[in-house]
Amino acid sequence: MSDALLLLGMMLVTFGVRYPTLAIIGRLDLPDPFFRALRFVPPAVLTAIIAPAMLMPAGPLDISHTNAYLVAGIASVGVAWWRKNLLLTILVGMAVFLLWRVAVGG
Repeated sequence: MSDALLLLGMMLVTFGVRYPTLAIIGRLDLPDPFFRALRFVPPAVLTAIIAPAMLMPAGPLDISHTNAYLVAGIASVGVAWWRKNLLLTILVGMAVFLLWRVAVGG
């Protein structure tokens, strides 16, 4: 029962924080540069999540050749830039990660 109450409480807090903002913004006429700037939010958030996990997988900064996360991340960025195909990027990144862990260890 406490899990259900916790879930309900989190739902109410999340709704209470987001709804008033959305209700106010829905009534305002916002400038076009604002909406163009919003396009950069998802890449910025994903970068903020992925970069620390890739550069510091075990805690301290690790930019050595033994860091399979970094090597796979670099390969994924290259494939994404070259082919612009999300599925191929994910597959290549996972393959490089697994092969690098087997080859180099870690």
